[in-house]
Amino acid sequence: LHLLAYGVEVTHPRFLVELARFQGVRQNRIREMVACLNRLGIPLAAEAVFRLANCASPGRPHVARALVSAGLCDNLDEAFARFLKRGRPAWVPKYKMAAGDAIDLIHDAGGLAVMAHPGLNRTDDFIPRLVSAGLDGLECFHSKHSTALSERYLMLADRHGLLVTGGSDCHGYNKGRPLLGTIRLPYEHVRQLRHRLRRV
Repeated sequence: LHLLAYGVEVTHPRFLVELARFQGVRQNRIREMVACLNRLGIPLAAEAVFRLANCASPGRPHVARALVSAGLCDNLDEAFARFLKRGRPAWVPKYKMAAGDAIDLIHDAGGLAVMAHPGLNRTDDFIPRLVSAGLDGLECFHSKHSTALSERYLMLADRHGLLVTGGSDCHGYNKGRPLLGTIRLPYEHVRQLRHRLRRV
C-alpha cells in the first residue's frame, strides 16, 4: 500500500535521513534494472536514465522513457510489457518500509499519514490495523475510484474517524496528459485536514 504524508516538516532530521536512504535505494534499483537490460543486449546506460529523470528518486517510468528516448522501444507501454512489469526480465523488486514504521516517521516529522487510493490496493482488511497504528486519513477521492468506491471509503473514513483526502495521483507526462487538478472534493474535507495540521 502507499501512504501519503501531509504537512511534514521537510527539514526534520530523521525524515531527511530516511529520505536520503530511500533515494539511494531507488537509484540502486535503476542501476540493477539497467544491468538486467544490458545482459539482454539492450544498450541503455544508467546515466541516461538519471539525466532524463532529473530527480533524486527515479523509478521504472524513467527507465521506460529512457528506452523510448533511445529508440529501444516504441512507447512506454511496450517498455513495461517487454521489460519492466513484474515478471519481465528487467523488473527489480523495490524496498518497502513497514506501514507502521512509515506512519511513525510521518508523525515524528509533524505530518499526517493518509492511505493512498485504497480502492486500488485491495487491502481493506488492513485499515483497522493501520488505524490502530495511527493512520490519520483515507484518500477517498481518486482518479481511478468510481463514485461507488469513493462512497465506500467515505463510509469507512467516517466509521474510523479518519480524515478524507483526494488526489489525481499525477505522475507528470508518464501516462499521457498530466492529471493534476482533475479531482475535486468537498472543501469541508480540506478544512478538516488544515485544522488537524495546525494542531499537530
